[in-house]
Amino acid sequence: MKQRVITAVVALILFIPVIYIGGVTLDIVAMLLGAIAMSELLIMRKKLLISFEAIVSMLGVMIEIAPNRWFNGLPDQLSKSYVVYFLVILLLLHTVWSKNRFSFDDAGMLTLGMLYIGMGFNYFATARGTGMHDLAGLYMLLYLMFIVWATDSGAYMVGRKLGRHKVTPISPNKTWEGCIGGSVIGVIIAGGFALALNVSSYDAVALIAITIVLSVVGQFGDLVESALKRYYGVKDSGKILPGHGGILDRFDSMLLVFPIAHLFGLF
Repeated sequence: MKQRVITAVVALILFIPVIYIGGVTLDIVAMLLGAIAMSELLIMRKKLLISFEAIVSMLGVMIEIAPNRWFNGLPDQLSKSYVVYFLVILLLLHTVWSKNRFSFDDAGMLTLGMLYIGMGFNYFATARGTGMHDLAGLYMLLYLMFIVWATDSGAYMVGRKLGRHKVTPISPNKTWEGCIGGSVIGVIIAGGFALALNVSSYDAVALIAITIVLSVVGQFGDLVESALKRYYGVKDSGKILPGHGGILDRFDSMLLVFPIAHLFGLF
């Protein structure tokens, strides 16, 4: 527990200024986090981090995370999505020249990882807005992070006290009581924050409804990563955060929450 607390404090000390500054600083940090998350997938898949497929997939996820404006200089018929597509083609061609030592399953897993991690961190950075003076973007980012943090903490506390009915064998510590309690606490804290600071043009009823949906989506994100770890037989996605695991362990819920929040037009 002491190690978890120390790691959390150090991470917040480093992360809070980045969130406050936003802009290019947050974009670059998001790209680095995405590359680390992709490296965790590669390690789970037992791929060398200096291999061709590792370099291509980490480049792909960083491009996916990078702001669209960085690619405005491309010819009209090209886009960021096409650049990522070409990298996927390279992975497919690698299945040929590696004589299937790198398989189609490997290529599919890394392609899915690029989309899953890339879009999640892209919208994470996009939610922050244009930079330090964009307080609306800062409040939006905090609102969405509060949904995840409050739901996760609430589910843990309620689950420990009242949890009786398991949700799925994939995550044996998750209970229905914890999930419901987590969403209630998440809505109270994040919803209250959003209403107090007018983070959205939605009325109160619609915003509370969206907060409930995003709280549930965040819990699905946690379950998705639990299924991934169970499939590869690992306890944590990585070891970069002592006591907490890897980047995927800490951002699993956010990787789904932020794209869905964008779908609702919150940013």
